Amino acid sequence: MIRRLFIKSLGLTSVASFGSFQPPAPSDRQIWLSHLDKLAKPVLENLANDTLKANMPVEGKTKDRPEYTHLEAFGRLMAGISPWLNQTEFSDPAEKKMRDKYFALSLKALDNASNPNARDFMNYNKGGQPVVDASFLADGLIRAPKLWEAVPGSVKENVVKAFLSSRVIRPGFNNWLLFSAMIETFFAKYGYEYDRMRIDYALRQHEQWYKGDGIYGDGPNFHWDYYNSYVIQPYLYDILEAIVPKEKVYEKMAEDVTKRAIRYAAIQERLISPEGTFPIIGRSIAYRAGAFQHLANMALVRKLPKEVAPAQVRSALTAVIQRTTESPETYDAHGWLQIGVHGHQPAIGETYISTGSLYLCATALLPLGLPASDPFWSAPAADWTNKKVWGSVDIPTDHALY
Repeated sequence: MIRRLFIKSLGLTSVASFGSFQPPAPSDRQIWLSHLDKLAKPVLENLANDTLKANMPVEGKTKDRPEYTHLEAFGRLMAGISPWLNQTEFSDPAEKKMRDKYFALSLKALDNASNPNARDFMNYNKGGQPVVDASFLADGLIRAPKLWEAVPGSVKENVVKAFLSSRVIRPGFNNWLLFSAMIETFFAKYGYEYDRMRIDYALRQHEQWYKGDGIYGDGPNFHWDYYNSYVIQPYLYDILEAIVPKEKVYEKMAEDVTKRAIRYAAIQERLISPEGTFPIIGRSIAYRAGAFQHLANMALVRKLPKEVAPAQVRSALTAVIQRTTESPETYDAHGWLQIGVHGHQPAIGETYISTGSLYLCATALLPLGLPASDPFWSAPAADWTNKKVWGSVDIPTDHALY
């Protein structure tokens, strides 16, 4: 979409009209916006039209996934694109037009997703899964206060009721504690009554599960996977960022969590190969670029390690986004994501993975919440750590946090 609008802005009806003329290569930001457009279009247009359940396919291994997959798609998409929806500083009119379109669609989508009379009203309390994706939606709304401000009062009431209804779900003794805590953090941020114990229990338990050098256990045990990035570290940071102004008792914890988060961002940047690939380790690998939500979140909040330049993170994440979407089988014929990391690889998906789950990949797009003038976007492209080393560049040694 962005490339088409760019060509149109030059007054060109077709490239062929100018013989050998070739439009400029898209910038990294244009590449990211094109990816955002492809992800958001089917989800938000259908949900805004109250046709998501009618038109969205449900690929998965178990028969119960249609009960959960629609909230998965909406919540996870919003968790990723909400900082961009919150953005108001645009130098490119085409991008602003696109943002305004999706801002309006998001408002209508939120209405239908929370309205018990809508065909696309979603499941917030039946089974265990809804607490997960209600929390992703809550995090998205925390990340986009301008969007929440624009929500009509009646829709706000429906959203609050929907989130409250998820309290019947008892989270597992692992990263799931943070899902309940994030929903309560949403209530706290926007002036509703909130359950302090759900927040406190999740935060203090994760302090107990910290393993060292920027890594938390997923529950009492350490797991080799990307859950420190899919959930644990972004949730801890976002929860504390929102709750500390109301609960000063967590100030020291927030300092410690931020130090660990910066260290884990350094580790994440080093996991990206020169080709934009990354180790296929652990469960939920079908979330594709969502494996780097944490790195993207640290870029968004400008908390990258001092030795990691924002431009090298942009370049690295661009490579990851391109590698995980370059296969023509990434999407089906109607533009919906299919299970896989590189193309369509159904066997990679666990039993809890379905079409909606895959939209967690949108969280790699968090830095779009920074304006194009920010050094993350405006600085020249830069090689990331693995590209430097395997290009024979001499770099300083890496060190543990403590």
